[in-house]
Amino acid sequence: MGKLQPQAEAQIREICARYKDEKTPLMMILSDVQNEYGYIPLEVQEVVSEETGISVAEIYGVVTFYSFFSLKPKGKYVIGCCLGTACYVKGAQQVIDKFSEQLGIGPGQTTEDGLFTIDALRCIGACGIAPAVSINGKVYPKVSVSDVHNIVASYQDAEHAGEVIS
Repeated sequence: MGKLQPQAEAQIREICARYKDEKTPLMMILSDVQNEYGYIPLEVQEVVSEETGISVAEIYGVVTFYSFFSLKPKGKYVIGCCLGTACYVKGAQQVIDKFSEQLGIGPGQTTEDGLFTIDALRCIGACGIAPAVSINGKVYPKVSVSDVHNIVASYQDAEHAGEVIS
């Protein structure tokens, strides 16, 4: 097992204990861990396995199957570009390509400063405002390639000013 800080390991064990009476606790445990730490590395999966009796292989399978779980830390701002059919038809691929070009990273990657992650999403249910981009839950409608620079700049400016965008 990799090395977790004792405090983090204790907190993960406490999260597992919250669901000890649940019939199928894994999704709830992983969701709480993801919300607390932002990702679920192998070391955490091993602790969850010890606490629940669920194999690491099964836990890993769940973590890698669902897109809202991550094995790696994500940036402070997660840019989710919808590539569902409606968004794709209206230019979403060009939009995600522009985010990638501007930030110097591809989908699934995080900038070196830890500020941005780009995620390619299948459908966020916003087909009427396609192409849609979501950043930490804030949805941007009908995003065009020309909008990308200003969207990124607004987060960079807010970051430098110590503001929070919601």
